[in-house]
Amino acid sequence: MILPFESELSPDIKLELVRKGEEIPVLITASEERLGAVVAAMNSIYQNSKANVVFTIVTLNDTADHLQLWLSKTKLKNVNYKIVIFQPELLNGKISKDPQILEATKPLTFARFYLPAYLPEAEKAIYLDDDIIVQGDIQDLFETHIKPGHAAAFSDDCDSASAKGIIRGAGNQNNYIGFLDFKKEAVKKLGMRATTCSFNPGLIVANLTEWRYQNITKQLEHWMELNTQADLYSKTLAESITTPPLLIVFYKRHSSIDPMWHVRHLGTTGAGNRYSTQFVKAAKLLHWNGHYKPWGRTSSFTDVWDKWFIPDPTGKFHPVRRHTD
Repeated sequence: MILPFESELSPDIKLELVRKGEEIPVLITASEERLGAVVAAMNSIYQNSKANVVFTIVTLNDTADHLQLWLSKTKLKNVNYKIVIFQPELLNGKISKDPQILEATKPLTFARFYLPAYLPEAEKAIYLDDDIIVQGDIQDLFETHIKPGHAAAFSDDCDSASAKGIIRGAGNQNNYIGFLDFKKEAVKKLGMRATTCSFNPGLIVANLTEWRYQNITKQLEHWMELNTQADLYSKTLAESITTPPLLIVFYKRHSSIDPMWHVRHLGTTGAGNRYSTQFVKAAKLLHWNGHYKPWGRTSSFTDVWDKWFIPDPTGKFHPVRRHTD
């Protein structure tokens, strides 16, 4: 069902540039209109670590050639990566047929549910959203302790570093009731506390051996299918329709990521007032979740993102910047 095609290593790659040691599998998705984000994220990871990072980039057919060109014609040509094509038919029967919801649904956002399928050899892996910049050594994130019996580690929304960044007026987006409709029978039956702190799935450190053993993908698909019939998600759901199934499946069964490894809400209103420049500099990983992206006109801390962006050799992708005289 999933048809990967591997990238060719550049013929001019120098043998001494091939990194040795344990592979660190990193999965990221690439959509055409945000392709510059993937390039910036990959560059930040690669330049800030000496580890043997192997990227798996999940994309759609019409983006693969553009991405391949961007990577091969720039300083990322020595990066170890493969490009995999996402099959949207995987989602048949699992997402609402409501035209409004379908319009807002981005198929690639569900790639994180299928980590073992994209990384069949890996025992542990990192999933990252594309609106992320990594400032620390990704080896340290990869070494996040995942407790026995847990298939993944996430950043809790009540953690000290990002809790003050919670979006006001978008429901209780830092606990379960902000994502799930607790009046629905299927949700009620689970016996979960509505006030339980939610987590952000834009960064996942996954134990794929445990993920396979517990058949996490099948569990996630079950809740997606059930939602299409019973409408289980909260009406105040701000954006991510991938979050509710993950919250159910990983309820009280996930490990935690160090808060400095997921400083988020940089894409929300007032992020520039919320975080000091020194704090942003000290953060190991920055996440511009929210409406305002760092390649857009009105985001905070765009200078941090710009540092890692590599211009598109085809000239198709341009960050939007205010004109300065």
